Amino acid sequence: MVYAVTALNQMSQSEFVAVLGSVFEDTPAIAAQVWHQRPFTGIADLHQKMVTIVESLSAAEQLALIRAHPDLGSKAQMAAASVQEQAGVGLNRLSAAEFERFHQLNQAYKTKFGFPFIVAVKNQTKASILQAFEQRLDHSADQERQQAIAEITQIAAFRLATLVQ
Repeated sequence: MVYAVTALNQMSQSEFVAVLGSVFEDTPAIAAQVWHQRPFTGIADLHQKMVTIVESLSAAEQLALIRAHPDLGSKAQMAAASVQEQAGVGLNRLSAAEFERFHQLNQAYKTKFGFPFIVAVKNQTKASILQAFEQRLDHSADQERQQAIAEITQIAAFRLATLVQ
């Protein structure tokens, strides 16, 4: 279901969180916090206020948000939005060789950085994701924490665009 911003502005906090709690992977607290900043003038305003909350989280809270995301190409259980996003780029239909490559890169990345590789998969291809994986493995931990948060906020924008008019 798609919601108008005016409808979101009139929802109770529990209704609002039920609708937007999945915008940030397994972190409905962001929706709960942003509810207090109503009314929103539009989707961009709502997104920016959510991003501001994410940016104001402590380093430990940001790390928890990052770690809430699933490995790309994984067969592990994940949030419905993640399943849909990964399926959209074909990560649910990997060949055995592709699955092994994603698994190896996921493990190398998590070993180096301590959290999963995150990329906003919409508008990506398997090849572009693999290329990003390999390039980003050369980054520092600080660069990757910043990149992960940037990717998460982009994912949130895509998710909001499917939920809000």
